[in-house]
Amino acid sequence: MTERPIMNKTSGVFAKPLRDFLGRVVGDTFTRQGFASAELVTRWSEIVGAEIAAHSEPIKIQWMRGAYPSGPAPAGGEELGHQPGTLVLRVEGPAAVEIQHLTEVICERVNRFLGWRAIERIALRQAPLRRAARKTMPAGDADVAASIAAGLPDIADEDLRQALARLKAAVRRG
Repeated sequence: MTERPIMNKTSGVFAKPLRDFLGRVVGDTFTRQGFASAELVTRWSEIVGAEIAAHSEPIKIQWMRGAYPSGPAPAGGEELGHQPGTLVLRVEGPAAVEIQHLTEVICERVNRFLGWRAIERIALRQAPLRRAARKTMPAGDADVAASIAAGLPDIADEDLRQALARLKAAVRRG
């Protein structure tokens, strides 16, 4: 019998993080909508504030025709002489008037986040926001989660303890 050498696979290929894959796939979608990066959408609440973000969400940025032939404006586009664009927001109907009065504030906050005067105007589209409604936990599950949380005294962060307890209750239920 011939002995086979033992192969060590520690230098093999490792799985790539999901964020690397999704960044390419989702990034193309955001680019088609005029966003230079996904951060304007994913960090909308941080950029404009929770109150404005609760009633609005960015849809796309419209750039002047011919201003950016190869897609969205590059970072620092103002120095390159590019014209600012129009940020199109989806807004809940009843909040549209209030958001309209805050357009200058929104432009200022978005431009500050982007680091240059990328947005000059805001266009509003009245429609329901596309956020999924958060499912509330049934009362029985809330009691189970509370008892599980009480059994996790080693976790100092209360929010983390409650989240782990809800997760464990959902796993038990599912």
